[in-house]
Amino acid sequence: MRKHLHSARDFILPIIDFFYPPFRRLMNLQTFRYAASGGGNMLLGFLVYFLSFKFLFLEKEFHFGFYAFKGHIAALFVSFLVTFPIGFFMSKYVVFSDSKMKGRIQLFRYFMICMFNLALNYLLLKIFVENLNIYPVLAQVITTCIVVVFSYIAQRNFSFKASEDDPEATD
Repeated sequence: MRKHLHSARDFILPIIDFFYPPFRRLMNLQTFRYAASGGGNMLLGFLVYFLSFKFLFLEKEFHFGFYAFKGHIAALFVSFLVTFPIGFFMSKYVVFSDSKMKGRIQLFRYFMICMFNLALNYLLLKIFVENLNIYPVLAQVITTCIVVVFSYIAQRNFSFKASEDDPEATD
């Protein structure tokens, strides 16, 4: 399996790096890779959110046995289920591949930050849609823009960073 992950990385990285030269003066390569892979995953998330909201949940409540989710919230969870594993793969193998931290530690930290992001996204969606009456798809775009800034800083400095004296790091 590890060989397939590195093959995917070897396929994706040259594509992303090809577009880097015009951005060289604006940001370093790692930041560009994060922006490109995160941007692609974000666009996928928007697409999944939109399709789920419009066609899966038909812009209505989704009754999940003991609880009913409003369509815009149910679509958020579907989008998360798709983008979480893709985002972790891209972060671990494409953006922060120089991290020496054990994969299970990275995954746990990534999951923690994603849970915070999901909660923040959920709260912002509730406010924008239910209190400010912003159309759910537009509200999702706005909330994502807010969450992205926190996410980059947290992923770079927490999920995929290990200092040399970190006992959880491997060589």
